[in-house]
Amino acid sequence: MSKHRESLSGRPDAQQITLRSPAELADALPYMMGFQPSDSIVLVALHGRRGRFGGRVRLGIPRSPAEWSPVAEQLAGCLVHGSERRGERPDGMVVFLCRDPEPGESGERVMERLRPLAQRLRTACGALDVPVLEALCVSDGRFWSYCCPDARCCPPEGTPLALPGTSVMAAAAAYAGVRVRGSQKEMEARLAPRAFSGVAAQTRALDDAGAALLSRALEESGRRAIAVETLDLARRLMDRLARSSPGEGAGVSAAAADAEDDRVISAREAAALILGLQDRRTRVRAAQWMEGVDAAPALRLWRALARRCAGLYQAHAAAPLTLAGWVSWATGDEPSARVALGLALRTDPGYVFAQLLHQACNEGIDPETLRHCLRQDQDWPTAPGDTSRHLSAAPGDVADSGSAAAARGARATEGEGPPRGGAPRPLPRPSARRTRRGRRAAPAGASPLPRPGGSGSAASGAEPRQGEGTLPGGRPVPGAGRRSSSSARRLRRRTRRIASGTGRPAVGTPGRRHPGRAPRERTADGAAHARR
Repeated sequence: MSKHRESLSGRPDAQQITLRSPAELADALPYMMGFQPSDSIVLVALHGRRGRFGGRVRLGIPRSPAEWSPVAEQLAGCLVHGSERRGERPDGMVVFLCRDPEPGESGERVMERLRPLAQRLRTACGALDVPVLEALCVSDGRFWSYCCPDARCCPPEGTPLALPGTSVMAAAAAYAGVRVRGSQKEMEARLAPRAFSGVAAQTRALDDAGAALLSRALEESGRRAIAVETLDLARRLMDRLARSSPGEGAGVSAAAADAEDDRVISAREAAALILGLQDRRTRVRAAQWMEGVDAAPALRLWRALARRCAGLYQAHAAAPLTLAGWVSWATGDEPSARVALGLALRTDPGYVFAQLLHQACNEGIDPETLRHCLRQDQDWPTAPGDTSRHLSAAPGDVADSGSAAAARGARATEGEGPPRGGAPRPLPRPSARRTRRGRRAAPAGASPLPRPGGSGSAASGAEPRQGEGTLPGGRPVPGAGRRSSSSARRLRRRTRRIASGTGRPAVGTPGRRHPGRAPRERTADGAAHARR
């Protein structure tokens, strides 16, 4: 059996652990993934002569054996090409097949049933010139090797897994502070809808909330009001959760903490939040509760809402599941993030927000990039018709100050489009005074020349918008004055030519000739005849 090395911290200079047998490989799987996979295919890349662990990919085992071949090819290609993009092609693979037996089924029977899948994975990796050095099946507390023919280390009846916390990998993980969060099934159970006595009441509350929101959501002002109410309710529930209990940890089990969170949130409050989070802008604003003191209560709230999406409303769980995955990823809990995002995509495969986060998490992208983008957008007001009101108590919210506030005030004064987050600007009423070409007649006393910052007289007090003549602080945009002066000169020259008769005649004047049309002349009786 070849040796393999694993670094718990992920740094090349960190203390490495050497795994010397299939038993140590099987025991190391939960520490490599952060949880014990279930009903999953796991591929782990190996690099170098000594088999250093690299990238890894996990996917649920397809139910139909007809899908095993294309899935095996896709997984092998995904891991190999992803490693190549990071600059290092794998030199080998380790395959894990994890599945619990069905009622009345033995682990050995599961191993035999999955043997064709293991063979297809070995063939798919071999087609990419990456050999599979070990393939293990983990089921019912035992493991089997598809590659090792030695019955002394891999007997046909399987080898029991080491007791939790007794392996070399467990000792190294405890020393490094690496935490294993239980099995995948346990993690998914915290996010899945539960069959409790209040399911019927929750469904009725969702029906009532949907009927009440439908008529309001038809107008933009109503949608903005719903967004404000949804985020305000979420803020109050987060505060309530933070006051009610400390959550998981400190001697409180995960099940007890989840039950307490479910008790604190009523059916009507959960229904209003679940439906309100279906709006994209509201969901993005809620994603800003991602760090600091708001991260833990926000994560508890999104988990509780996902558990309330039962019955016909299971598809609505994609929004809270994605938010739970995002907060977990933003706080450094990648295993929980992958589980939550995987459930969101299982609920709604076309949910774009979950797709992007899941891909970014799997590719090892630093979440700080997205956190920075969300921090930049934390000052938009959402109250209808009130540009001065911001959502209260949001993390990182700051009041407008300096040139940014002046620029926003100038835009609101000019009426050039709706203020950010404010009520939409009403459409202008049609004017009775129109010119011959359909343009609005200029009011008396108005300047005939366009102004760089907008329309109206100079005494209106409106400042030019940024990018249209001035920068913040009143500094001119380079070249803006030259463009305005040249336009004015062209207009004056054209006006003088037309006034002196040297310019192009106006539309409809007798001297105008149209190509392809015979000249016309008027007789004494006023009738127009074509000139022959």
